[in-house]
Amino acid sequence: MDKQLEHLAQQLSKRLLNKGLVITTAESCTGGWVAKVLTDIAGSSAWFERGFVTYSNAAKQEMLGVAPALIEAQGAVSEGVVQEMVRGAIARSGADLALAVSGVAGPGGGSEEKPVGTVWFAWGRSGSAPLARRVHFTGDRDQIRRQAVLTALQGALDLIEQ
Repeated sequence: MDKQLEHLAQQLSKRLLNKGLVITTAESCTGGWVAKVLTDIAGSSAWFERGFVTYSNAAKQEMLGVAPALIEAQGAVSEGVVQEMVRGAIARSGADLALAVSGVAGPGGGSEEKPVGTVWFAWGRSGSAPLARRVHFTGDRDQIRRQAVLTALQGALDLIEQ
Protein backbone atom coordinates (compact mmCIF):
# COMPACT_ATOMS: atom_id res chain seq x y z
CA MET A 1 0.00 0.00 0.00
CA ASP A 2 1.03 3.59 -0.63
CA LYS A 3 2.67 4.69 2.65
CA GLN A 4 1.52 8.31 2.43
CA LEU A 5 -2.11 7.31 1.85
CA GLU A 6 -1.89 4.67 4.57
CA HIS A 7 -0.48 7.19 7.06
CA LEU A 8 -3.28 9.71 6.41
CA ALA A 9 -5.92 6.99 6.62
CA GLN A 10 -4.48 5.78 9.94
CA GLN A 11 -4.56 9.35 11.31
CA LEU A 12 -8.15 9.75 10.18
CA SER A 13 -9.07 6.41 11.73
CA LYS A 14 -7.65 7.44 15.12
CA ARG A 15 -9.43 10.81 15.09
CA LEU A 16 -12.76 9.28 14.10
CA LEU A 17 -12.48 6.63 16.82
CA ASN A 18 -11.45 9.15 19.47
CA LYS A 19 -14.40 11.39 18.67
CA GLY A 20 -16.90 8.57 18.11
CA LEU A 21 -17.64 9.70 14.56
CA VAL A 22 -18.59 7.73 11.45
CA ILE A 23 -17.65 8.82 7.91
CA THR A 24 -19.02 8.10 4.46
CA THR A 25 -17.57 8.90 1.03
CA ALA A 26 -19.13 10.09 -2.22
CA GLU A 27 -16.67 9.68 -5.07
CA SER A 28 -16.69 10.29 -8.78
CA CYS A 29 -13.27 10.65 -10.43
CA THR A 30 -11.51 8.67 -7.68
CA GLY A 31 -13.78 5.69 -8.35
CA GLY A 32 -13.87 4.41 -4.77
CA TRP A 33 -10.15 4.85 -4.10
CA VAL A 34 -10.78 6.87 -0.90
CA ALA A 35 -13.11 4.15 0.42
CA LYS A 36 -10.55 1.47 -0.50
CA VAL A 37 -7.76 3.25 1.40
CA LEU A 38 -10.01 3.65 4.45
CA THR A 39 -11.25 0.07 4.43
CA ASP A 40 -7.69 -1.28 4.06
CA ILE A 41 -7.43 -0.51 7.78
CA ALA A 42 -8.48 -3.41 9.99
CA GLY A 43 -11.43 -2.45 12.17
CA SER A 44 -12.61 0.30 9.82
CA SER A 45 -16.21 -0.88 10.22
CA ALA A 46 -16.19 0.95 13.58
CA TRP A 47 -15.94 4.35 11.84
CA PHE A 48 -16.58 3.85 8.10
CA GLU A 49 -20.24 3.51 7.10
CA ARG A 50 -20.19 3.15 3.31
CA GLY A 51 -18.89 4.59 0.09
CA PHE A 52 -20.93 5.87 -2.83
CA VAL A 53 -19.21 5.62 -6.20
CA THR A 54 -21.27 7.97 -8.33
CA TYR A 55 -19.28 8.17 -11.52
CA SER A 56 -22.16 9.10 -13.81
CA ASN A 57 -24.54 12.03 -13.51
CA ALA A 58 -27.40 9.55 -13.20
CA ALA A 59 -25.70 7.90 -10.23
CA LYS A 60 -25.21 11.26 -8.52
CA GLN A 61 -28.92 11.93 -8.98
CA GLU A 62 -30.22 8.47 -8.03
CA MET A 63 -27.86 7.59 -5.18
CA LEU A 64 -27.23 11.02 -3.64
CA GLY A 65 -30.21 13.11 -4.71
CA VAL A 66 -28.20 15.69 -6.66
CA ALA A 67 -30.69 17.75 -8.65
CA PRO A 68 -30.48 17.29 -12.44
CA ALA A 69 -30.93 21.08 -12.82
CA LEU A 70 -27.83 21.69 -10.69
CA ILE A 71 -25.74 19.34 -12.82
CA GLU A 72 -27.14 20.97 -15.96
CA ALA A 73 -26.36 24.48 -14.71
CA GLN A 74 -22.94 23.93 -13.13
CA GLY A 75 -21.68 20.61 -14.49
CA ALA A 76 -20.77 17.55 -12.45
CA VAL A 77 -17.36 19.03 -11.63
CA SER A 78 -18.53 22.00 -9.58
CA GLU A 79 -18.83 23.43 -6.10
CA GLY A 80 -22.59 23.01 -5.94
CA VAL A 81 -22.53 19.39 -7.02
CA VAL A 82 -19.88 18.27 -4.51
CA GLN A 83 -21.72 20.08 -1.73
CA GLU A 84 -24.92 18.25 -2.68
CA MET A 85 -22.99 14.98 -2.85
CA VAL A 86 -21.92 15.51 0.78
CA ARG A 87 -25.46 16.35 1.89
CA GLY A 88 -26.87 13.34 0.06
CA ALA A 89 -24.22 10.96 1.38
CA ILE A 90 -24.91 12.00 4.98
CA ALA A 91 -28.68 11.85 4.52
CA ARG A 92 -28.62 8.42 2.88
CA SER A 93 -26.04 6.81 5.15
CA GLY A 94 -26.69 8.30 8.57
CA ALA A 95 -22.96 8.99 8.94
CA ASP A 96 -21.73 11.94 10.99
CA LEU A 97 -19.57 13.35 8.21
CA ALA A 98 -18.87 12.90 4.53
CA LEU A 99 -16.39 13.83 1.87
CA ALA A 100 -17.07 14.17 -1.84
CA VAL A 101 -14.80 14.26 -4.89
CA SER A 102 -15.65 15.12 -8.50
CA GLY A 103 -13.11 16.02 -11.13
CA VAL A 104 -11.53 15.63 -14.54
CA ALA A 105 -8.76 13.03 -14.22
CA GLY A 106 -8.05 12.81 -17.95
CA PRO A 107 -6.50 12.19 -20.26
CA GLY A 108 -9.59 13.53 -22.07
CA GLY A 109 -12.76 15.20 -20.92
CA GLY A 110 -11.31 18.56 -20.01
CA SER A 111 -12.42 21.94 -21.28
CA GLU A 112 -11.07 25.47 -21.24
CA GLU A 113 -13.15 26.19 -18.15
CA LYS A 114 -12.39 22.85 -16.46
CA PRO A 115 -9.09 21.49 -17.78
CA VAL A 116 -7.79 18.02 -16.99
CA GLY A 117 -6.66 18.03 -13.37
CA THR A 118 -9.55 20.17 -12.08
CA VAL A 119 -11.05 18.52 -9.00
CA TRP A 120 -13.74 19.80 -6.66
CA PHE A 121 -13.90 18.55 -3.07
CA ALA A 122 -16.42 19.00 -0.30
CA TRP A 123 -16.40 17.94 3.34
CA GLY A 124 -19.27 18.26 5.75
CA ARG A 125 -20.80 17.27 9.05
CA SER A 126 -24.40 16.38 9.70
CA GLY A 127 -26.35 19.59 10.30
CA SER A 128 -23.68 21.94 8.92
CA ALA A 129 -23.06 23.47 5.52
CA PRO A 130 -20.37 21.62 3.55
CA LEU A 131 -17.04 23.28 2.85
CA ALA A 132 -15.87 23.08 -0.76
CA ARG A 133 -12.56 23.64 -2.47
CA ARG A 134 -11.28 23.42 -6.04
CA VAL A 135 -7.76 22.19 -6.76
CA HIS A 136 -5.91 21.82 -10.05
CA PHE A 137 -3.51 18.87 -10.14
CA THR A 138 -0.91 18.00 -12.75
CA GLY A 139 0.25 14.62 -13.97
CA ASP A 140 -1.29 11.62 -15.64
CA ARG A 141 -4.66 10.12 -14.75
CA ASP A 142 -3.31 7.97 -11.93
CA GLN A 143 -1.28 10.83 -10.45
CA ILE A 144 -4.25 13.18 -10.52
CA ARG A 145 -6.48 10.60 -8.85
CA ARG A 146 -3.88 9.80 -6.16
CA GLN A 147 -3.44 13.50 -5.35
CA ALA A 148 -7.22 13.79 -5.12
CA VAL A 149 -7.36 10.92 -2.61
CA LEU A 150 -4.65 12.59 -0.49
CA THR A 151 -6.50 15.90 -0.57
CA ALA A 152 -9.82 14.26 0.33
CA LEU A 153 -8.29 12.47 3.34
CA GLN A 154 -6.45 15.58 4.55
CA GLY A 155 -9.62 17.64 4.24
CA ALA A 156 -11.52 15.11 6.35
CA LEU A 157 -8.80 15.30 9.00
CA ASP A 158 -9.00 19.09 8.95
CA LEU A 159 -12.80 18.99 9.28
CA ILE A 160 -12.59 16.80 12.39
CA GLU A 161 -10.09 19.16 13.99
CA GLN A 162 -12.41 22.18 13.64
